[in-house]
Amino acid sequence: MSENEKRDKIEALVEKLQHYNHAYRQGKPLVSDTEYDNLVEALRGLAGEHPFLHQVEPEKFSNRREIRHPRPMLSTEKSYTLEALGRFVERVEKSATEHGLPQPSIRLTTKLDGLAARDDGQVFVTRGNGEVGYEISSALTKGVVAIGGRGLGLGEIVITNSYFTEFLAAHFEHPRNLVVGIINSDTLNPYAKKALAAGAVQFVPYSQLPNWQGRGSALLSDLDKIKDDLEKEVDYPLDGFVAEVDGQKLRELLGHTDHHYRWQIALKSKGEIARTEVVAITWQVGRTGTITPVLEVVPTNISGATIRRVTAHNAGLVKEQGLGPGALIEIIRSGEVIPKLEKVIRKASYVELPGGCPSCASELAWSNDFLKCRNRHCPAQMEQRIWHWFKTLGTVDWFGIKTIRRLVEYDVDSLTKVYAMQEEGFLALKFGPQQAQNLTEALTLSRTKAVADWRFLAAFGISSLGRGDSRRLLAEIPLYRLVDGVEVEEIIDINGFAKLTAKNIVTGISEHQAEIKHLLELGFNLLKTPLCKELGLLDHPLQGKGVLFTGKLSSGSREELEAEARSFGARVQKSVSSKTDYLVCGEKVGAKKTEKAAALGVKVITESEYRVILEEVR
Repeated sequence: MSENEKRDKIEALVEKLQHYNHAYRQGKPLVSDTEYDNLVEALRGLAGEHPFLHQVEPEKFSNRREIRHPRPMLSTEKSYTLEALGRFVERVEKSATEHGLPQPSIRLTTKLDGLAARDDGQVFVTRGNGEVGYEISSALTKGVVAIGGRGLGLGEIVITNSYFTEFLAAHFEHPRNLVVGIINSDTLNPYAKKALAAGAVQFVPYSQLPNWQGRGSALLSDLDKIKDDLEKEVDYPLDGFVAEVDGQKLRELLGHTDHHYRWQIALKSKGEIARTEVVAITWQVGRTGTITPVLEVVPTNISGATIRRVTAHNAGLVKEQGLGPGALIEIIRSGEVIPKLEKVIRKASYVELPGGCPSCASELAWSNDFLKCRNRHCPAQMEQRIWHWFKTLGTVDWFGIKTIRRLVEYDVDSLTKVYAMQEEGFLALKFGPQQAQNLTEALTLSRTKAVADWRFLAAFGISSLGRGDSRRLLAEIPLYRLVDGVEVEEIIDINGFAKLTAKNIVTGISEHQAEIKHLLELGFNLLKTPLCKELGLLDHPLQGKGVLFTGKLSSGSREELEAEARSFGARVQKSVSSKTDYLVCGEKVGAKKTEKAAALGVKVITESEYRVILEEVR
């Protein structure tokens, strides 16, 4: 496989994973957990350092206040075999020995299949992207029951199995669909109201789950019985089990990646298998021009869910396996969502690949096992690129794929053109008055709401420059200098960037340079990534300083500014004290707070003066 073919395959995998994850977080899963995890492992095999593998898959809830978690809410590393669990046990026991600690006890609990959240007794927050979640305390007002009471930390929002089976299974394919609807909507359907009234929708803290605890050797030898015993004790939809080290000291030593804690692992298993027949193939066009086949199948019931669509991964698989109308296939379902293609039992009598791009009819070219449309002006690609921008930026709603499709139909097919739109322009494209107003306000909000500069850069969809690499890159090279143009060698010198990746980044930034500069000129409110040299080699003015933010802030939310200050080594505080060095004031600050600060000798500065302090070392 050539480097270009490998890059294309990686991009296609990431694009597919992002699409599947977005659907799952909205309560509308498109593939099984097993298939999703298999794609993740395929990506790991091709590009183990890809940023997608080292971040928490994000979720989005509209019109909810964002709250930064005091510590990251990470995902869980997954395993499917006893051997993988054995390697985990061996690794943590080896670490304990190396650090002179006693051999660890391992705790096993059930892994609930719901919506992850955190309850500190004051606020109720979803996991979000792991760093920032969405405030959903209204869910408790609606009737979500907090098992064990408030303030018990991390857990999952779920519907009891017994209630779902008796009253909801005929109306919803998966309990999670209804949970997401209850959390995300201000208007509840009758089924949701009844489930809440019955106390069937619950927030279950992980600390309240039944558990087994013992040495790793005992867990490995008696795993099946332990799992059976634990499963019998819960009345919730499950997604496997979680094994974790019991002991804070060893947990701290094992640490975590950007994606998961190293002291914890999920145990999952393959699900139910069924056979069905292919009726048709729908071909979809991705942001980079990759053409993805989706099998439309005879509706098949597995574990109470009706399956109608199955991914076929790529055109090469369709051709090689003889997939087409009439093909008999075996599908496997895990996690109670749409399954993956396990194998082909009977090939189709004929296989028909698309003769041209399903969107623009341009000639297609093969890239490894993938068919690709090379027309950068392909409407479908333009739709996906604009959608990728708003999804990655993550600051506004309203620009869904249907809205973007209409814009592209009327030749509003670039970010430059989108941001030139005014309310009258949207009206001219036959959007309703309220929608036109909402879209106009959303564009303004996307420019004025604080967003990390690495998200801004990643949102352009530049090859080899996802969110993780954007963050690492901007920690070494400021955005303004990166956009003006840097040499390939300068990026190669940064740890984690290979020669081909560096070339792709330089080429991609050059191709997007005019668009990036134009959007920067629109005045996006960007939170700058601290440069590594500033944090390590220079004595930053905020290092070790006590900082307190107060009043109505304009350069970002309080949580965002506090996180930024912490990144510079500041001690963020919640009240004025003798240990406060700076009181940073926005608008409408109470006199008592500033008077107390003055009496204690605390330096009182405006938000603008605070930004100047930060700019002096950039």
